[in-house]
Amino acid sequence: MRPPMKPVTRRTFVLVAGAAALWSATGLPAHASGKVLELWKTPWCGCCTAWVDHMRAAGFEVRVTEMEDLEPLKARLGVTPELASCHTGVIDGYVLEGHVPAADVARLLEERPEATGLAVPGMPIGSPGMEMDGQTEPYEVVLFAPGGNTVFARY
Repeated sequence: MRPPMKPVTRRTFVLVAGAAALWSATGLPAHASGKVLELWKTPWCGCCTAWVDHMRAAGFEVRVTEMEDLEPLKARLGVTPELASCHTGVIDGYVLEGHVPAADVARLLEERPEATGLAVPGMPIGSPGMEMDGQTEPYEVVLFAPGGNTVFARY
């Protein structure tokens, strides 16, 4: 038999309400810190949809939110203009910017480096979602953090 539940104190209520308010101030859904990939994209971007398909095919659960203007979100998440691409995501506390390959996202989640996230700046031909008749161009996956950026992978 379970002991009777204690009533919620005013202090506990205020602490929980304050934590919820602080979390909502980030603009991110509460489950964005889990293993679900939350993605923000514009309604008209076909390559973003193709990247979502790439991630789902690799086993990631993706929840898409369409927005007209992603710039305020990118700025809030620490994505600088030189890292920017056409879509922005968050998974397990990491930011994903652009056409990051699923294998690199899996590696990021396994290694858990001290970083803000991964970015593929621009929209390089041949990156996931940017496939064009077998054409490719070299690109880098950048691990970015407030202290500086490093190359995470090269293609």
